[in-house]
Amino acid sequence: MFTFVRPVIGKVVTRYTKYVRELATSSIMGCEEELSQLEDKLLKESRAIVPLLRHDMYKGQAGRIGIIGGSLDYTGAPYFSAISALKVGCDLSHVFCPQDAAAVIKAYSPELIVHPILDTVNALDLVKPWLPRLHVLVIGPGLGRDPRILETVGSIIKFCRDHPDNWKPLVIDADGLFMITEKPDIIRNYPMDAILTPNAIEFSRLAKSILNKSWAATPNPDPDNVRALAVALGTNIIIVHKGASDIIASGSDNGAVVKCATGGSCRRCGGQGDLLSGSLGVFCCWAGLKAARDPPESVPSFPPAVIAAYAGCRLTRECNQRAVAKAGRSTLTTDMLEEIHAAFEALFEN
Repeated sequence: MFTFVRPVIGKVVTRYTKYVRELATSSIMGCEEELSQLEDKLLKESRAIVPLLRHDMYKGQAGRIGIIGGSLDYTGAPYFSAISALKVGCDLSHVFCPQDAAAVIKAYSPELIVHPILDTVNALDLVKPWLPRLHVLVIGPGLGRDPRILETVGSIIKFCRDHPDNWKPLVIDADGLFMITEKPDIIRNYPMDAILTPNAIEFSRLAKSILNKSWAATPNPDPDNVRALAVALGTNIIIVHKGASDIIASGSDNGAVVKCATGGSCRRCGGQGDLLSGSLGVFCCWAGLKAARDPPESVPSFPPAVIAAYAGCRLTRECNQRAVAKAGRSTLTTDMLEEIHAAFEALFEN
């Protein structure tokens, strides 16, 4: 059984808000020097959540991640998310998918634990026994829009919400965001950290559904708009708007905002968001583990989920930059996967 302990979140939010205000949150739209200081601080905090590799560790202690996704048409997305989680450093990566996607996903890699149960009539009952074994759920990669599957996934989130022993941090991407757009109350005021990772178009759809705002899709959104969406969904919600720079907004304390602008490229091949979602799942797990074991007086300058979000964005952008430097326009997500180790070492282990 694994539970996240959050006894110091009030202190974390207070220190985080104070720090961001001292650096002038408006710098996100302006002063590059202050933005660089903020990114340096976030990278330092990100390094602090990475667990040391020790001889006395056993399998599972570095993270057990569940990916809920996949469909007949989209088998690559859950694979990219799940294998990215393993390459970043979790110990076990599970994929919960429909039956007609399972064989293909299994064939991609023997490293993944694949459960072909998402389209069965008793899918929730089959998922329940696995929930206590998982640290984080990543929902949406390749999920598709079959109403029956989306209803099942919504019921899994509701079960986690209604049973404190199964409260799980969530990362929601792709068609998981479509589900939230259709039924925002699924995630509104979720009791644990939930990180939503919309691209420009997905963000515009969410804004229309939740805020009734017709904001044009743009890779450079107004940070106040990203903040507004996070606040509307609740204290534990983090919005990561993927774009030219990644804007990370917290729903807590009026939704202070940070930005990941380092790295990346102009190449936008399919699958990059899946690398991000899998990475985020691991960093979210590690941030929660660190918060649980640290003494109450030892609190970071930022909420754990904000640190996790920044770490995932920074790693993905670094992988993209390195891959594009080698392959240019031909860069694929498989090329980015090959850069995870070197990028991780350069960012988090120096």
